[in-house]
Amino acid sequence: MPVTQDFKLPSSPKHLELPEKANQKLFLAFIASKDPVTKQSWCPDVRAALPVIEAKFSGDEFEVGFVEVGQRPEWRVPSNVFRTTWNVHNVPTLVRYERVDGEVKETGRLVENEILSQKTLNGLVQ
Repeated sequence: MPVTQDFKLPSSPKHLELPEKANQKLFLAFIASKDPVTKQSWCPDVRAALPVIEAKFSGDEFEVGFVEVGQRPEWRVPSNVFRTTWNVHNVPTLVRYERVDGEVKETGRLVENEILSQKTLNGLVQ
């Protein structure tokens, strides 16, 4: 299950569930929600990045979960939970989580156009 659409987030990053096996990574892609009329993300950067992310995670090696941050008005609110709890201030944002000293920690992130660079994306996923 390398790609999980509509990933269900726990209350905070430290509560993410990662298998105990060594070097296990979980990637979360924070993306703009789909516009109810067009059925596409309201953000052009997300529309550009989605095929790149989906292609990168099409194999079985790593798992990515997609998390929709809301429609443009709710995303823009400074108290939006993704901004406050998850430290996401741009969409798309691709974040890598790993177990460090027994705790789940963020160990890397790419934002917006950084995701489109295969070299940069490969560096995050390695």
